[in-house]
Amino acid sequence: MELEEEIKQKKFKNVHEKALVNIIYTSSWINNMTAAFLKRYQVTPQQYNILRILRGQHPQPASVNLLIDRMLDKMSNASRLVDKLLLKGFVDRKTCERDRRQVDVIISESGLKLLEKLDREMDQLFSKLHSISDAEATELNLLLDKLRG
Repeated sequence: MELEEEIKQKKFKNVHEKALVNIIYTSSWINNMTAAFLKRYQVTPQQYNILRILRGQHPQPASVNLLIDRMLDKMSNASRLVDKLLLKGFVDRKTCERDRRQVDVIISESGLKLLEKLDREMDQLFSKLHSISDAEATELNLLLDKLRG
């Protein structure tokens, strides 16, 4: 559906304003779809992001600062997210041997198993993204990278 129909706005100042509004609207649409999907597993999108970062680090631990640097949502409180994931059994936490002030976080076996399950099901969730071709997705990625400059 066209952006104008979705947000009930007939005109934009120019194509750049429309593109910006379209990016914001589409981001929200994807975030809402992802959050609704992850809610079934009692995981938020931010927690899911932390788990994916930790899986990428596995078997090495990650500091909270590393998690903050790599998170998609820079406004999230990584320490609080780690605490919640710890309560759910998806991560383990220990004091760093090199620096006693630092806390190391590592994904647990149950966290890895959850991500395996989510990986399989995420493909179905994002099947809507296959309405654009691989070439169009590549071009979109290039344009978004260029926009962030």
